[in-house]
Amino acid sequence: MKFFVDTADVDAIRELNDLGMVDGVTTNPSLILKSGRDILEVTKEICGIVDGPVSAEVVALEADAMIAEGRKLAEIADNITVKVPLTWAGLKTCKVLSDEGRMVNVTLCFSANQALLAAKAGATFISPFIGRLDDINLDGMDLIQDIRTIYDNFGFETQILAASIRTVNHVTQSALIGADVITAPPSVIKSLASHPLTDKGLDAFMKDWAKTGQSIL
Repeated sequence: MKFFVDTADVDAIRELNDLGMVDGVTTNPSLILKSGRDILEVTKEICGIVDGPVSAEVVALEADAMIAEGRKLAEIADNITVKVPLTWAGLKTCKVLSDEGRMVNVTLCFSANQALLAAKAGATFISPFIGRLDDINLDGMDLIQDIRTIYDNFGFETQILAASIRTVNHVTQSALIGADVITAPPSVIKSLASHPLTDKGLDAFMKDWAKTGQSIL
C-alpha cells in the first residue's frame, strides 16, 4: 500500500519522506490556507521534496475554468496530480486532462456510483472520504469495499485513494480491503508506530538495562 501524506506542511513532509514513509502528497484549499503560503509556491516546493504524485486542487466550479486551472497547476512539475471534485464539471475536467496524459485525482467521493463514473472518465485516483461518512453514521469502509469490488469486476485501473483518514484503524482496514493508497495527516501516520505494549516492553527493558550498570558506547 502507498502512503500519501495529507498536508501542505513542508517540514512534516520532509521528515516522513526521509524515513521512506511518503509515496506522494495530497493538498486541498483548506490545507493551503493552514500553511499560510501561496499555492503555486508551496506546491512547487513539495514537488521538489517527493518523487511521487502531488495532488493540487482546482477551485473553479465550471468545467472550462477547471480545465484551465488544472493545466496551470500541471505546469508546476511533472509529478503534479490535478485534483478535481466529483461533480459533473469535475468529471468533464477529468476526461479532458486524463486524455492529455495528466494524472487526475477525483475527490469528495461518497458513493460507489460516483467512483464508477470517475473510473470511466479516466481518473488516476478516486478519493472516497471515509471519516466524513463515519461522521453521519455510515461506515466509510463499506464504500472502500464496494469500490474495490466494482473496480476488480471490470478491470478499472483507477487507484483507490482512501481519504479523510482519522484513525490508525482506518489505515488497517483500508489495507485489508485492498485500497491502493491511503492519505493521512502526519500525526496519523506517526501513530501507526505506537502501541501501549511496545511502550511497556521498552520501559521494562530499560529498567533491567539500568540495573546491569553497563554501557554499549
